[in-house]
Amino acid sequence: MFPASSSSKTTVVSAVLLMMMMMMMVPQAAAKPHRKFFEGLAEETVPLRLDPNNLVPSLKFSSLANDSISPWTYNISRDDTMFPHALSQAQCLLKTCLDHEGLEDGGLESRPIMHQALVLRRVKAPGAGAGHGYHYRLESKLISVGCTCVRPKVVNQH
Repeated sequence: MFPASSSSKTTVVSAVLLMMMMMMMVPQAAAKPHRKFFEGLAEETVPLRLDPNNLVPSLKFSSLANDSISPWTYNISRDDTMFPHALSQAQCLLKTCLDHEGLEDGGLESRPIMHQALVLRRVKAPGAGAGHGYHYRLESKLISVGCTCVRPKVVNQH
């Protein structure tokens, strides 16, 4: 490689630190999409090949839903215009949480854990004939993946 001076080493280290900070901020920014960011961007069409043989098979894990102090169940929603066609969403079974004896504890609230998932939506191309001219648009969906216990929010009124 090239011999590096002290100032170029400092610049490289600064650039690496800046990149690391930006990467740490990306998940937080991705959780809250900003519509203004996308307003001026042109829509782009790209070819997409979906091969079900390349999908990773789902693994069977022991159910955390029943072992949790904030139990939940899954509801499956289906939409044939979306890929994947089915999404599982968690629904909390209790408003409160269970204590160590399995009794409801009114001091805690059961709340869903939300996750932003990317899906593909099939949309008809403008001016396309019946059964032809579809394309897929990338969309973001907010889905609940489980439930957790939180302290209730207390609002003091003065």
